[in-house]
Amino acid sequence: MAATSVLVFVAAGVLVAWAGVTLARAGDEIARRAGLSRLLVGVLLVGAATSLPEIATDVSASLAGSPDLAVGDLMGSSMANMAILALIDLMHRHQVWPAVEIGHARVASVAIGLTALATLGVLTPPGVAIGWVGLDTIVIAGAYVAMVAWMRRSPSGRFGSSSLIPVPTGWSKPTRGELRPAVLRFGFAALVILGAAPLLANSAQEIAAAAGIAETFVGATMLALATSAPELVAAVAAVRIGAHDLAVGNLFGSNAFNMAALVVADAAYLPGPMLTVVDPGHAVAGVSAILLMGLALAALVHGTETRLRRLEPDALVLLVAYLGGLFAIWSTGA
Repeated sequence: MAATSVLVFVAAGVLVAWAGVTLARAGDEIARRAGLSRLLVGVLLVGAATSLPEIATDVSASLAGSPDLAVGDLMGSSMANMAILALIDLMHRHQVWPAVEIGHARVASVAIGLTALATLGVLTPPGVAIGWVGLDTIVIAGAYVAMVAWMRRSPSGRFGSSSLIPVPTGWSKPTRGELRPAVLRFGFAALVILGAAPLLANSAQEIAAAAGIAETFVGATMLALATSAPELVAAVAAVRIGAHDLAVGNLFGSNAFNMAALVVADAAYLPGPMLTVVDPGHAVAGVSAILLMGLALAALVHGTETRLRRLEPDALVLLVAYLGGLFAIWSTGA
């Protein structure tokens, strides 16, 4: 059974990786043909689509009575996304962060705030619930919707183009050609991710049970890395075609979307509000994700506004902090 679970886990991961590359290419084509901001497409379209594994996986885990696996996956995925951001910057010789617009700082700030709310939900006593769904996850989802509305009302719609210094805006000039083929490819890739994701959840749960590893740690590590595969391949593919804003917007947007997805997982957990029954060790993952996003935000702002490399937190620091966060989660024994 354990060997079969590993094979299923790997096969599902390969499908998810292929779909992530397709999402990045189709998303960039949609931005070019429609004349949209790559930041906007990365945050809303690609970020949400690459988070489909988390949604499908965590709904499956909640329905199976494993809320720790669901919450651990979402928190751990937010950590993994920041490690991916550091990796793509290292792969391209520290040229990613200076090449993106300052508007990503807004998305990063919102993702940090939503993660903080989720962490508080884990640590605080049970509060108000609407039916069996906790008010905390509903508030987080509402805050995400407010973020989307806020971004749409940003000055000139360009997410901070009023910066004091010139920065790349990431906006694409409309090109001739039909938009429909790109949208269809994007939708098909999203469906592939949606179909493969439950296999990741079930196989990870079986592997955890066979190995005797706590679900909190499995969710924050192995499952989070697997469900973050679309973000990784989409980010790498986007950077390779020069769509830096699409790559970074995908990662920060996915972190914000992950927290909004808590309400879906919560609704699938019928015994009651999910955040009130999970292990408090998830707060360690939440704080680690906040730390990593804070470091990434500082690097992004310094790389975009000041261009002073000596003041920019290195991508290696981000990776070391990620490993430190994983060790802290392991140390809790959750």
